[in-house]
Amino acid sequence: MTKGEIIFEGNEKRIFATDNPDQVIFHYKDVAVAFNNVKRARFIGKGALANKISAIVLDYLNKNGVSTHFIELLDSNEQLCRKIEIIPLQVVVHNRMAGTLAVRLGVEDGFRCHNTIVDLRYNSDILDDPLINRDHAVALGLASYPELDLMYSTARRANELLQDLFHRAGIELIDMKLEFGRASDTGEIIISDEISPDNCRLWDEKTGDRLDKDRFRMDLSDVVASYRSVLERLEKIK
Repeated sequence: MTKGEIIFEGNEKRIFATDNPDQVIFHYKDVAVAFNNVKRARFIGKGALANKISAIVLDYLNKNGVSTHFIELLDSNEQLCRKIEIIPLQVVVHNRMAGTLAVRLGVEDGFRCHNTIVDLRYNSDILDDPLINRDHAVALGLASYPELDLMYSTARRANELLQDLFHRAGIELIDMKLEFGRASDTGEIIISDEISPDNCRLWDEKTGDRLDKDRFRMDLSDVVASYRSVLERLEKIK
C-alpha cells in the first residue's frame, strides 16, 4: 500500500489517496476546533489519541456487525479506511440532553431522558449544520427514505453497542455525532468518520467529569489528559 497525495484537508484531519482506489489514509492532526471553527487551538498528542480511540471504537463496531470505513491502524496518527462518497448529513444520537440540545429545549445540561433522541443535521459549515427532518433531506436529494431508515437504525444499534463498551470502561456515552457515506467498493452505506471525544460527549460515570472536547469548548483545561484517560480505559477492556 502506497500513500499518495492529499485529497481532502479538514480542520482536524487530512485524507490521503493510496494505490488502492477504494482505500484512503486518515491522518489525525493535533488541532481542536469548536463553534464552527470560531475557536481553534493546537494540543500536542491530541491527534494520536483521537486516532487510537477511534480505531478501537470503529473496530469494535465492525466486529459486532455495524459496518464502518475503518480497516486498520497504521501508526500513531494514521489509519487505513475504505473510501466513501460522503452523504452530507449528521445523525446525532442523544442519551441525555446536553450542550446545544439542552439550551434549545430549556433543560439543565445533562438532563436525563427516558428515551433515546436522534437528530438529523445538514452537514454544511456555511449554514452552521442546521437541524432538518427526513423530508428536507429527501427534498434536497441527500438521501432516500430507505437510506435514511438504514442510517437511523444503524445509529441506534451503534449507540447500544457503544453505551455498553464505554460503560465497561467506566464512561457514560452522553451523545455522539455520526456521519455516513457510500462505500466506493460496494456502494453500501457505512459509518464514515471518526468516533472519538472529538464528536462524542463522554462523562466519567462516578464523578461526572467531562472527558471530551467540551473541555476545550468550556475552557476546562486538561484536554489531552482527558483523551488519554479515555484511551487507557478502553485499552484495558479490549
